[in-house]
Amino acid sequence: MASLDSVSIAILLGAILVMAGIMSSLVALRFGAPLLLVFLFVGVFAGEAGPGGIRFDDVRSTYLVGSVALALILFDGGLKTKFNSIQTVVAPSAVLATVGVLLTAVITAPVAKYALGMSWTEALLVGAVVGSTDAAAVFLLIHGRGLRLRPRVGATLEVESGTNDPFAIFLTLVLVELLSIGHSTVVDVMLQFARELGLGTIIGIVCGRLVVLGLNRVALPQGLHAPFVATAAVVIFGIAQTAHSSGFLAVYLAGIVIGNRPTRAHNSVVVFLDAATWLAQIVMFVLLGLLVSPERLLSTFLPALAVALALMFVARPIAVFLCLAPFPFPRREKIFISWVGLRGAVAIFLASIPLLVDLPNGTIYFDIAFVVVLVSLSVQGWTIAWAARRLNVALPRTERTMRRVELDLPGQLEQELVGYRVRKNSLFLKRRVIPSWSKPTLIIRDQQIFTPSEAEPVLAGDYVYLLAPPEKAEALDRFFVDMPTPAPVDPHMLGDFMVPGEITLGSLAEVYGVPVVLEQAELTLADYFDIYLDRAPRIDDTLPIGEITLVARSIGGGRVNVVGLRLPEDEEPAAPPPKGRELAKRRFRAAWKSFVESL
Repeated sequence: MASLDSVSIAILLGAILVMAGIMSSLVALRFGAPLLLVFLFVGVFAGEAGPGGIRFDDVRSTYLVGSVALALILFDGGLKTKFNSIQTVVAPSAVLATVGVLLTAVITAPVAKYALGMSWTEALLVGAVVGSTDAAAVFLLIHGRGLRLRPRVGATLEVESGTNDPFAIFLTLVLVELLSIGHSTVVDVMLQFARELGLGTIIGIVCGRLVVLGLNRVALPQGLHAPFVATAAVVIFGIAQTAHSSGFLAVYLAGIVIGNRPTRAHNSVVVFLDAATWLAQIVMFVLLGLLVSPERLLSTFLPALAVALALMFVARPIAVFLCLAPFPFPRREKIFISWVGLRGAVAIFLASIPLLVDLPNGTIYFDIAFVVVLVSLSVQGWTIAWAARRLNVALPRTERTMRRVELDLPGQLEQELVGYRVRKNSLFLKRRVIPSWSKPTLIIRDQQIFTPSEAEPVLAGDYVYLLAPPEKAEALDRFFVDMPTPAPVDPHMLGDFMVPGEITLGSLAEVYGVPVVLEQAELTLADYFDIYLDRAPRIDDTLPIGEITLVARSIGGGRVNVVGLRLPEDEEPAAPPPKGRELAKRRFRAAWKSFVESL
């Protein structure tokens, strides 16, 4: 009975800790604190050296929980990543995820060697442990803080953090093997890396397609689609790890494959995984906090702090600037990407590997990683929004409280029901503008349901439900947000040529015949100014697109919200007719050209 009581007490304490993490997140959001840091401190305070007094030293269980949690976090990140948003950043992200991690580890190693008195191999292991950015930290701090970054910057950070874990894990395992066994050939290392990367990619893509097939072909009971996908993510991770390939890469790629294909219950899957990843992050950081011994940290705190500062202010910036040198990133974007090199659970997770294999001084790696994460989340995590605004890479959200309802329709995958509350200044209400691929189906007004014809005209405060393809549902948002009041019409512009900044390039191409590449069709005109102007936009800034010139006519919140379209004949006044000597020269040239052509 005593053993049963101990199990019950453990369950109770575990549930209380998770509940404490959830409740503390409300306080953290109020004061703008990085949530992951709060979860970490909940574990520290509950630990043996804190008020909680819980003794916990099970590294193996922590490693197991951390593996599953990171797999779910990476899968959820891949599920929300769209192909069209990452196509242009695959190359720079891949360089940062491989060469960038290696450079960061190499540059950090000398500081670890001389600050801690380590050998070069041990110092390189410290660099490898803290060398990768953390997907959980990046995803949570960017999305959770309400940041909307320039598309290229945000996509680069997300893809890098989602794909650099495999290389960091590979580098850590190689160095651990070198320290424990004492030898490892270059050929063996290259073959191991090729297997990790190649086999992980194949398993991720193939298993992702199998999950899509299973979702769409197997008639699962209502409510089981989301648990099926979450479990499949863990299965994919386990298959890849068992095959001695990168399970983290496999699960991230599987998420991308599933998220970019039409599937049943897509929205319920996304909502379920959002909740699952939140819970996974809380449990993982609380357990990592329980493992920490504050008393032991005192002996290595100053050297670890030197490693953290060198990593933030020297190693990461040098690695980013060198890796992005071949790509057209402005300096301010490189500085921001350098600053958002957030370290999180991955570093502490990797630091537990030396503890698992009983490597000499294994606790030192764990303590250093903990201090690095603590400093990174405290300094970088707390200032990420400020840095984004200062460096002009943050875009204001057009509508932070926008609520979009998405309902799957059983029996087909091509359409879903998308619902919005109609705003009084929305494009839909003012101009009755709606994409041709969407179809209003029902209107809810004063608790009653009407067909579109019965409810005509639609009023502010109504709820509109439309049929739309799932992959285009998000594009409907811009038609239901409150639009800014347009600036006075410029005398050089016709009223028909003034458009809101949230109109997409694809819509502009359909109406005015402007040539637009496929990858940019979903960009808004405001995004176009943000990407191609290397500074904050100002009134009357111009950008060419085809034969038309875009003119910034109104700025709101540092962003273009009204755009004028200047036609070719309006761009430059017609030249006065030639006179005198100039006319004679032109006639002579025309006559000479005609004579030569007649020969």
